[in-house]
Amino acid sequence: MTISKTEAKQLLERLVFDYERPQDWVQDIWGLSPTLGENAAKMLEVFDALIECCPEEKLENLLQMFYREQAENN
Repeated sequence: MTISKTEAKQLLERLVFDYERPQDWVQDIWGLSPTLGENAAKMLEVFDALIECCPEEKLENLLQMFYREQAENN
């Protein structure tokens, strides 16, 4: 069964940002450096756009690959 885009986004956010909200992550980086913060904001925008345009099946395959790699490295 394919997971929804919402579920895939939540799981990918957890992989990338741990349990921090992505917007909070951007603000933290912005506080360290406005230039890096701007880049972080762009990255988050691209991240969201990629999830929206990617089919659910491909997102699920991507998640499986990342979780498999993570399990192998632990």
